[in-house]
Amino acid sequence: MTAVTIIGAGNMGSAIAGVVVTGGSPVQVLSHDPQKSSAAIPAATHAAVGEPITGDIVILALPYGAVSDVLGQYEGQLAGKVVVDLTNPLDFATFDSLVVPAESSAAAEIAETLPGSSVLKAFNTTFAATLVSGTVGAERTTVLIAGDDADAKASLAAVIEAGGLRAVDAGSLRRARELEAFGFLQLTLAAGDKTSWTSGFALAK
Repeated sequence: MTAVTIIGAGNMGSAIAGVVVTGGSPVQVLSHDPQKSSAAIPAATHAAVGEPITGDIVILALPYGAVSDVLGQYEGQLAGKVVVDLTNPLDFATFDSLVVPAESSAAAEIAETLPGSSVLKAFNTTFAATLVSGTVGAERTTVLIAGDDADAKASLAAVIEAGGLRAVDAGSLRRARELEAFGFLQLTLAAGDKTSWTSGFALAK
C-alpha cells in the first residue's frame, strides 16, 4: 500500500487522513501540535512539522500562505515524491480574487519550487464535510486530480477510491487554474450563505 504523509491537521487534513485510514493505507500526520492531532486521528502516526517525512505521497493540507515556509523546511526531502496541493489561493482580505497570476496557479508555483517532485492538484474542490460523509447529495464525493504525471495521479486515485470516494482525472497541471477558480467559487458561495459548508458540487456519471 502507498504510504501517505499529510502536513497539516486542520479540517481538511483530518478529513483526508480519515479517507486514507479507511482505505487501509498508512498515514503520517505532521502538525504543530501532534498531541492534539493524535487525539483527533488516532489511527495515524503523528509528528511535529519539520520531522522526517515517511510517505510516498505528501499532501499539503495547509493555507496557501503557509506553503512556502513548510516547503523551505523540507528543502531537498521531497524529491521523487508525489506532492499534492489542495490550496485555494484567495485574497482573504477581500474574498474577491485569487492572489496568483491569471495564467498560473498555486500548484504551478509549487511545481516550479519542487522540480524533482510530481506535483498534483487535488481536494481543493471538496469541503472537509463531504470528504467525511463520502457523499454530496445523492452522489459519491468526487475528488478532481490535475497533474502531468499519470503514474502519480493513478497512485493518488487508488488511495482515494480505496477510501470510498470517487477520483476523476481532470487533466494536466494546467487545469489547476480552473480547479482553483472552481474552489474559489465554492468558498465564496458558502461564505455568502448561498450554500453550506457541508455541501458542494456533485459530479454525476
